[in-house]
Amino acid sequence: MGRVKTTKIKRATQEIFSRHKDEISTDFSENKEKLKQMAGFQSKKIRNIVAGYLTRLAKTKEKI
Repeated sequence: MGRVKTTKIKRATQEIFSRHKDEISTDFSENKEKLKQMAGFQSKKIRNIVAGYLTRLAKTKEKI
């Protein structure tokens, strides 16, 4: 099944994805490292959730 993402997470991810489309990859660990530089998330957990959602978005955009 999976976890439900909150609206805050979805908005932040969509904003980052629209600004940095060319830098986002389909690899979670790469996205996590790039997020450290792009956005200043205070929480490691939030950063990981956003990185996972970015990875998922990148994979779905790749299929299209």
